[in-house]
Amino acid sequence: MENFRFHVTTDIRFGKDRLDELPDVLNQFGKRVLVVYGGGSIKRNGLYDQVMSQLAKNDNEVFELSGVDPNPRIETVEQGAELCRKEKIDVILAVGGGSVIDCSKAIAGGTYASGDLWEMVTKRAYLGQAVPLVTILTLAATGSEMNRGSVISNLKTKQKLGFGGPNFLPKVSFLDPTNTYSVNAYQTAAGSADIFSHLMENYFDLTPGTEVEDGIAEGLMRAVIKNVPVALDTPNDYDARANLMWASSLALNGLTGASKAGTWSCHAMEHELSAFYDITHGVGIAILTPRWMAHVLNERTTPKLARYAKEVWGVQEAVPELAARMGIQKLTDYFVACGIPMTLPEVGITDETNFEAMAEQAVASSAIATKAFEPLTKEDVVAIYQACMTPTTYL
Repeated sequence: MENFRFHVTTDIRFGKDRLDELPDVLNQFGKRVLVVYGGGSIKRNGLYDQVMSQLAKNDNEVFELSGVDPNPRIETVEQGAELCRKEKIDVILAVGGGSVIDCSKAIAGGTYASGDLWEMVTKRAYLGQAVPLVTILTLAATGSEMNRGSVISNLKTKQKLGFGGPNFLPKVSFLDPTNTYSVNAYQTAAGSADIFSHLMENYFDLTPGTEVEDGIAEGLMRAVIKNVPVALDTPNDYDARANLMWASSLALNGLTGASKAGTWSCHAMEHELSAFYDITHGVGIAILTPRWMAHVLNERTTPKLARYAKEVWGVQEAVPELAARMGIQKLTDYFVACGIPMTLPEVGITDETNFEAMAEQAVASSAIATKAFEPLTKEDVVAIYQACMTPTTYL
């Protein structure tokens, strides 16, 4: 186990009917509030009106930035940062899923950053001042409500990069599972695939002596497996939505990965898919993950993959390699049962034209060639992309 620091100070307000606490929360920071949200779903489900009612009763000066894209753009960050500077915003209120929160984090830092804000992103670490951030979560997926990270896209340069900093950590996050009742089946499944991937990316690491983190990750994965089908069949099942929402936060707040020295593989590859083709992140992750697992299956990695199959999926096969392949197949079958497309052509990627460039960027923008569970070259990444073009079985 590596040395680590775990200091996650987000004040989590979990549960239903807690928005009457919002005024007191915002008053800690000031009266001038920038409300950031996406394409309008919060207006359709009534959450927008609830929030605005609280802000009106509290005599807040409210400014709005709407239209945040599912893969948030640097242009939106620039627009929000300019608005914060112009209107002397005291606090940002992000109402939405991970994309809205990620965009808001970048806005919070961009308000104080100088120069080209894309350079702020490409530096990958932001250590400067940021506008305080409060979130109201509407989608269980990214864990952004309880971490310091942000992922921003630049369609001009075909880049999607993660960056972060200590002052990006939300001050307070409202996690009300009822706000996810209106999330459709496709987005529920895609978000859950992202939660699962966060756990797997931390889990598949060769740092020794990480029994605590691995045990927590296995338990969270089992919770996701159990509750996604319930949420898909009964969208307003409170306990299923609550378990997915809390799993989202715990999967990526450092709890399951802080003591590990490795790096993530599938996210680096998927960010290139999203950058080049603007697909749904969770779906891209689901397509890539089983192919990556099969590609890196070898004598050194088999024991961990076999443990995953046993502890997460209940596989009792005694032959480690066969057990590992059974685990990969069970994950694939599970994603299919959740209605997630499992090939790239199903999401509109029908040729391999950009695979070389995507693979080159994936290796250049991450440490997957040196610090991954199994190091990946550009050729490895291309092979994994190619494997995603057709349906695959692993037994």
